Amino acid sequence: MEHQLRIAVVQAAPVLFDKESALEKVADYAAQARNEGARLLVFPEVFVSGYPRGLTFGARVGSRTVEGREDFARYWRSAIVIPGEDTSRLGEIARETGLYLVIGVVERDGEFSGATLYNSIIYIGPDGELLGKHRKLVPTGSERLLWGQGDGSTLTVIDTPFGRIGGLICWENYMPLARMALYAKGVDIWIAPTADSRDTWQATLQHIACEGRCYVISSNQFVTKSTYPSDLQGYGDIAGDEQILCRGGSAVVGPLGEYIVKPLFNEEGLLVADLDMALVAQSRFDFDVAGHYSRPDVFELTVHETKQTIVNFKG
Repeated sequence: MEHQLRIAVVQAAPVLFDKESALEKVADYAAQARNEGARLLVFPEVFVSGYPRGLTFGARVGSRTVEGREDFARYWRSAIVIPGEDTSRLGEIARETGLYLVIGVVERDGEFSGATLYNSIIYIGPDGELLGKHRKLVPTGSERLLWGQGDGSTLTVIDTPFGRIGGLICWENYMPLARMALYAKGVDIWIAPTADSRDTWQATLQHIACEGRCYVISSNQFVTKSTYPSDLQGYGDIAGDEQILCRGGSAVVGPLGEYIVKPLFNEEGLLVADLDMALVAQSRFDFDVAGHYSRPDVFELTVHETKQTIVNFKG
């Protein structure tokens, strides 16, 4: 395994519901990361095409509005199919820059109804190949109106020359059993894209680093009202909010819980860090959560990794 790795983390936001804006920003930041000598580049939760913070989509208990449905349709149009034309374009960016790309996306179901959206992470290799994806298991709060639930078939961990990469999205990271499932797959670099900019999120990152004895990379959007199209039907939902809607907090934490890059707040930016992958094994000397510190004689976790479907067609 290669021991030295330079990574980069994006803290930015596209124009909400504007896929072209998001893809252009991916290309721009990939070029910057390449120039910085990075080999792995991480983007925030649902970077393509934005986290609709503050929008209600006209939903109340027992009713939805026509205007809210129109905003949802706009969100749906800005989503991507995996694999598809947009992942091929992202693959071209990865190939041109030689980067591993980890990108939060809004995924549109391309297999069944075509209407359900998912909050997903995609992993793309430096050869442009789509290596895998993860769908958020439980959308949080009002997110459940927008996104469906993922299943165990996308608890994805990717092998690379510098270690195994995997992770969970935002508040999935508070699910102990989901974390354990990934620890058991030997994650060395934990990806935690998020929309949580609170101080308590930083404690979560440090806890996972200490618990998993892995590097933790968290990427959040820096969002201002200027990134929201003024012609959104629901723009009035945020009209009275502060100009900064999400302050960020992207950070990189080492396998003993120390900051490699401290959280960035209140500005857009690209974080760059050098990771010594040898520290992962060193940190597990006295605590290996899925190894010598586990007790399979006392605890057992069963993970269902079969893809779940309501209809099975048999010839």
